[in-house]
Parts: sequence; C-alpha cells; structure tokens
Amino acid sequence: QVQLVESGGGLVQAGGSLRLSCAASGRTFSTYAMGWFRQAPGKEREFVAAISWSGSSTKYADSVKGRFTISRDNAKNTVYLQMSSLKLEDTAVYYCAANPSGSVYIFQYVYWGQGTQVTVSS
Repeated sequence: QVQLVESGGGLVQAGGSLRLSCAASGRTFSTYAMGWFRQAPGKEREFVAAISWSGSSTKYADSVKGRFTISRDNAKNTVYLQMSSLKLEDTAVYYCAANPSGSVYIFQYVYWGQGTQVTVSS
C-alpha cells in the first residue's frame, strides 16, 4: 500500500512557475515509477509526466514538453513536478500516481493522491 499526498498547488500568473510535490508513504516507493496527471473542469484526466523508479527515464505529454520537469528523491520518498512558462490551459487539479511496474513504458498506475489545484490566471 502506498499513500500519496500532493502539495504546492496554487494561483499563478501565466508565464510563471510552480513546483508540485508528492510525498509517498511506504518503503517500496523507490521501486515504483511515478506519474503526474491532471484533470481540468469538464475534461477527462490526462497524463502529464512520468519517471522511472531510478529516475533514469522520463516521459512527457506533448503539451508540457520543454516546460515541465519531473524528478524524484527516493531518499525523501518524494516526486516533484517543476512547471514553468505556465499557460491558462494548464489550469487543472494535478494528481500524482504510483506505478508498481517501475517503468514509464508500462501504464499501471494503482495508487493515487487526492490532488492539488493549480490555477493559471491571465
């Protein structure tokens, strides 16, 4: 069992930056791939970024490539999402999720956090 708690969301102006954190409980965190997803009002949840268990592999949605960076600190059981050059369309609830496969190429997210709101204003 892995419990995930996101933090770092808030209100930011377009063009600004924000860093999200996701703290995980459990000793198996370092074996999990981790992902960030988001859900905007009236839309389905979508993939944003993922990182392998070791941090050596990452994957991004085309919409955030070059603007967002996912990273992790296994010693702190935490995964981060650094978001830069934020756009109005980045407004959403952001969720982190844990993938026991350890790989960014296997879509198997079984544990989810409660989400943190990110609002980008003009």
